[in-house]
Amino acid sequence: MSKQPYVYILASKKNGTLYIGVTSNLAQRIWQHKNNQTPGFTQKYNIHNLVYYEQHETMESAITREKQMKKWKREWKIKLIEENNPSWEDLWQQIL
Repeated sequence: MSKQPYVYILASKKNGTLYIGVTSNLAQRIWQHKNNQTPGFTQKYNIHNLVYYEQHETMESAITREKQMKKWKREWKIKLIEENNPSWEDLWQQIL
C-alpha cells in the first residue's frame, strides 16, 4: 500500500472503545498500533482492530475529515462502521 492519505477507525472490540486517526501510510501506522509502538490512548486501552478506513486525495482533506468525525456522536461512528463492516472484522489483512 503506497503512501496515500487515510482516515481510519480502530476498535478494542465490537461496540468497544474507538479511536480515529489519520495517516499517509495506513499499513505502517496500523502495524505500529498493533505492536504497541505508539504510546498513548490505543496502547492504554488495547485498541488494535482496524474496523474502518477511507482514502483521501490530499492530506488536508483527510485531516479535515478526521476532525469532523472526532466531533460526531458515538452512534454516528458506529453506524459508519456497521454500514461498511457489519461484523466489525479486523481489516488489517485487507490492507497488506
